[in-house]
Amino acid sequence: MSTTHLLILLSVLLAVVVVAVLATALILVRRGLHSVGNQLAVLDGALTGVEAEHLAPLEPAVTAINAQFDIILGALPGIGAKAAVVAERRPA
Repeated sequence: MSTTHLLILLSVLLAVVVVAVLATALILVRRGLHSVGNQLAVLDGALTGVEAEHLAPLEPAVTAINAQFDIILGALPGIGAKAAVVAERRPA
């Protein structure tokens, strides 16, 4: 066997090994992504259950609390203006 034939054979063998390694790596990545997809589906189901059972009943209370905060925040500029007037009147 000549050197040229040996080099061609080794090049083909190297290409086959590279393709085999890449195919194996892609199969492993596919399996990993499939597993992650299944776990995300389970997590989605759990989070949907938590939202429906625990968070949805809290919505009216949160809305009422936020409304009170809006009232307080609306009053702050007036309180600040009155505090500035009082501060100006105080002797230094």
